[in-house]
Amino acid sequence: MTDYGYDPGILNNIADLLIHKSETLAVAESVTAGQLQVAFSLAEGATQFFQGGITAYNIGQKSRHLQIDPIHAGNCNCVSERVTDQMAAQVVSLFAADWGIAITGYASPVPEQNIHDLFAHYTIYYRNKCIKHERISAPHNDVLAVRSHFTNTVLRKFHEACRTIGI
Repeated sequence: MTDYGYDPGILNNIADLLIHKSETLAVAESVTAGQLQVAFSLAEGATQFFQGGITAYNIGQKSRHLQIDPIHAGNCNCVSERVTDQMAAQVVSLFAADWGIAITGYASPVPEQNIHDLFAHYTIYYRNKCIKHERISAPHNDVLAVRSHFTNTVLRKFHEACRTIGI
């Protein structure tokens, strides 16, 4: 792990895979608050594959920039597989990328909404097709540690997805 909490081996392996195939990546984040963007920017050769990303925290910004369905999102506080699917699809289009990753969830409890478990949904898109979406959980901890847990989990899942489809 780096001083920043990301595994440079995984990051550089992802970079090598994407650069070798001349493929690009963009991310749409909420719960991780830009940590995926930071992680990918630390990879060797990041400018050759990482297009950038967007961090959108609320329903208004997610609807405006990432084209999520505002009615569905309002009913689930923007935290669902459907929301991340829409975020990932749009970030691929918005950044003209081959790959898109999206994540949204809870890094701290929200007792007033009966949210006590910490979880997130993420989606990985490849060339306008959903490759993987999943709900992941995190142990209760401080917000930064939970965000780092989600970030590192998604980095591992993305690395697996890249290898699975043969790049």
